[in-house]
This record gives sequence, C-alpha cells and structure tokens, in this order.
Amino acid sequence: MAFPQPKPQPPQLPQHLLRTINCQQGAVRAVRFNVDGNYLLSCGSDKSLKLWSVGRGTLLKTYSGHGYEVLDADSSYDNSQLCSCSSDKTVILWDVATGQVTRKLRGHAGKVNCVQFNEEATVILSGSIDGTVRCWDTKSRRNEPIQVLDEARDSISSLKVSQHELLTGSVDGRVRRYDLRMGQLHVDLISSPITCVCFSQDGQCTLSSSLDSKVRLLDKSTGEMLGEYTGHKMKGYKLDCCLSSKDTHVLSCSEDGHVYCWDLVEGSLSLKLPVGKAVVQSLSFHPTETCLLTAMEGHVQVWGAQPEEPQEPQDDTPVSQSG
Repeated sequence: MAFPQPKPQPPQLPQHLLRTINCQQGAVRAVRFNVDGNYLLSCGSDKSLKLWSVGRGTLLKTYSGHGYEVLDADSSYDNSQLCSCSSDKTVILWDVATGQVTRKLRGHAGKVNCVQFNEEATVILSGSIDGTVRCWDTKSRRNEPIQVLDEARDSISSLKVSQHELLTGSVDGRVRRYDLRMGQLHVDLISSPITCVCFSQDGQCTLSSSLDSKVRLLDKSTGEMLGEYTGHKMKGYKLDCCLSSKDTHVLSCSEDGHVYCWDLVEGSLSLKLPVGKAVVQSLSFHPTETCLLTAMEGHVQVWGAQPEEPQEPQDDTPVSQSG
C-alpha cells in the first residue's frame, strides 16, 4: 500500500534576524558571502576590506591597502585569495591567510565598481566607471590586462561570470552577455541605467535591476522577459538584486529601508523585510541555505529562515545536591 505523499512545503524565507555586525569601517558599500557561505566580506568606505565568520559574527581579518573606499570584493573557490576593487581605480589580489597584497592592478581610468574571480580563480574581471571590463591573469606577473571589453557606452555597474559566460550591466541601460569561448556578444536593451546583474542558479535566465525601480528576469538565450518585479524604490543608488539559492525567489535592496522578496513565477511580493530606516546598500544570498546578508550604513545583518536557538546561559554557581 502506498503511503500518501506529504505536500511540498513552501520554500522558507530568511525573515528572522540572527545577528547584527557593527563593522566599524564607515559605511558598508558591499557585503558578499564567500563560496561556501561560511564567511562574509564587508567592503568599507574607510578603505578596508574585512573577513567575518557568519555563524559567530566575529572579525577574522582586516585587509588594508586601498587608497579610497572599497566598492566590491570576491573570494576564490578555495578561500585562499580575495580580490577587491575601489574608488582609487585599482583592483587588489589578496592572500587570505597573511592579509598581504599579492598584486595591485592598475589600468582603469576611474573608480572600479565591481570585481569577480572566474571559477578557477585564474582570472579577475573588473568593471569600471570608465566603461570597460578588464580581465587580469592572477598567475602572471604582467601588469596589463589580458583582455579589455569596451563595448559599453557608460559606466559598468555590475558583472558576473559563470563558466565561459560574462554578464555585465551598464549605466547605458544595456545588459551584455559575452560568450568568452565563442567570442560572441548578446545585448538586451533595458533603457534604464542598470544597477546589478546576475545569472539564475540554473544558468537559463538573467536578472537585472535598474533605476526605474524594476527588476527584470530575462530568458538568457532569447532575451524574452519572463518576469518583472516592482514595489521597491531604486531611483538614485547602485543597489543589489539576486535570486535565492534555489531560484524560487527574486530579492532586491530598496531605498526605503527594506529588502523586497518576490515569488519568481507568480511575481507577487512574498516578503518585505524591514532592515532599518536608511537605504539597504547591498545584499548577498547564501549559496545553498536560506540565509541572507544585508548591509545598511555601518552594519551587516544576517537573516535566517528560523530564529536561532537561544544559547544556554553559562551559570557558574554550583548546583546544590538535595538529600
């Protein structure tokens, strides 16, 4: 006899605040999970990059070497290296363990907004207000980029790399997808300045947010719009959007102090997360679990699907033995 199948539970959302980290590095410009989600990186307006434990909220290391505020960062697949970019026009490759600068890469003509390793961490890709994406060989001692992509007509605000594909968003209102293996370029016109782009986890779609306060989900191969998500406010700030780890929800920062979370298929608002009274500057979704990072002013918040179990109080008073 067949047992009745349990109904699938609706996916849980990261609606419980687990901890708030006072980063003490001015305003936090970006917050990023590392590759396995055990650590987080915070990029500060005080020129520093900091590495934290997600579970305990403790500071593990501070990386100092930029001359101006740090705008984005990424960690390598094996957690041995970090890369970061800054308003000082440079990209830095760091040794995680020592905290030392391995390479300082110069070549952009203006502030560098976004940076990411490729999957093998052999190349760093950086996007700048100068309208170019530069590709840097992490192993070579050469100081010139191995490739410069200059198709954008305005600042590159966001980039993501997945296998042999590169996705960029520009203030010129276009989402560009480069097939680096085939040397092909695919362009989708959004017609509002792009603030953030990302691939879906299954690699079939692209997500982009723009300054018309809309997030759009496009079919990667055809450019057809599959979903449009609204209700948040994004008019003047470069804010992040992302997909949940299982592609069930679309999330976006907002200038009204909330993170908006929509059902990907339905397009309906599933959660309006009250982070605080200022602009939610950045967010990052855990690679596998229902856990979200947000950044507001000088703090990073860690959110989970369940409230954390309260820790047992440590009581040193001896227990009296009766009898």
